[in-house]
Amino acid sequence: MRRISALAVVILLGFAEFALAQPRVVSSLGRIEPAGGVLRLAGPSGLGSVIMDLRVEEGQHVKAGDLIATLDSFPVRKAELARHDAELQNALQQLQREKKLGRSMATSASKIEALELSVAAARAGRAAAAAMQELSLVKAPRDGQVLYVHARPGERVGVEGVIELGDTSVMYTVAEVYETDIIHVKKGQQATISSPALAAPVTGTVEKIGLKVGRMDVLGMDPIAEADARVVEVDILLQDTEEVRKLTHLQVEVEIGI
Repeated sequence: MRRISALAVVILLGFAEFALAQPRVVSSLGRIEPAGGVLRLAGPSGLGSVIMDLRVEEGQHVKAGDLIATLDSFPVRKAELARHDAELQNALQQLQREKKLGRSMATSASKIEALELSVAAARAGRAAAAAMQELSLVKAPRDGQVLYVHARPGERVGVEGVIELGDTSVMYTVAEVYETDIIHVKKGQQATISSPALAAPVTGTVEKIGLKVGRMDVLGMDPIAEADARVVEVDILLQDTEEVRKLTHLQVEVEIGI
């Protein structure tokens, strides 16, 4: 019995040494995302917008302010702006004419004041028309790459918007770490991201730890068991982004060294 006990102790000590020698990690599932996430660029508020002209294609890079699409309301808005331009020009000409007559005492101060009010009203009308014309133009709010096109010429803009836009120059993995493991995760820790879709694992650094516990979005092979899992999102800045730039929303396995 003593020999068996001694042997068991030796085996246990061996397992303990082996366990201590192994690197400790926090494992989780995650998804690949561009910096700032994916933006679904919508048309103007209101229903009934139809794409008249689309200026971009999937994979194209755009700058903030670039024209993405023109809606079918643009020709009408453009005509309304031209009418307001003409009205403003006419009001300015009348005001200038009366001011010239005023120098020769052939007109009254009250008439000039009324014309000045007409000019102010015409300016306001033109500003409103210009704003309405802008609503017929869909422009990029930031630099990025077109990830997906939801509406093409002749199609109505739905709740999913016109395009999906993301800054793929910087890529992240959003890891969903179990709430019981989040205590072990700290900024600056190194992480390894792997997937069958990747030729080799990608490394990254923990940059941000979420402040909210929520339900898991990325489900593994057993969704019933994980559907109610409580997780915290951890943003991991990827160091080698070339391979993952075309894999937005790819599900990956994450190991964070602790």
